[in-house]
Amino acid sequence: QVQLVESGGGLVQAGGSLRLSCAASGRTFSPYVVGWFRQAPGKEREFVAGIRWHGITTNYGDSVKGRFTISRDNAKKTVYLQMNSLKPEDTAVYYCAADLGAVNPKVIRTSIREYDYWGQGTQVTVSS
Repeated sequence: QVQLVESGGGLVQAGGSLRLSCAASGRTFSPYVVGWFRQAPGKEREFVAGIRWHGITTNYGDSVKGRFTISRDNAKKTVYLQMNSLKPEDTAVYYCAADLGAVNPKVIRTSIREYDYWGQGTQVTVSS
C-alpha cells in the first residue's frame, strides 16, 4: 500500500512561484515514475510533469515546459514541482501519482490510466 501526500499549494499572483511537494509513506517506495497531474474545474485531468525514480529522465507537458521543474529526493521519498512564471490558466488541483508499470527506463507515461496511486491533491490558484 502506497500513500502520497501533496503540499505547498496556495494563492499566488500571476508571474509568481510556488513549490509543491509530494511525500510518500511507507518503509519502502520505489516506483518507476512519479508524475504530477492537474485538474481544473470542468476539465479533464492532465499530465504536468514526470520523473523516473532512478536515472535522470524527466518529461513535461507542453503548457508548462520551461516554467516548471520536477525533482526528487529519493532518501526523503519526496518529489517536488517548482512552478515559476505562473499564469491564471495554471489554476487547478495538483495531484502527484506513482506509475508502477513503466518498465522501460526511457519512458515516462502521461496517461492518468497508467498511474496506480494518487495523492489527495493540493489547490493552486493564480490570480490575474
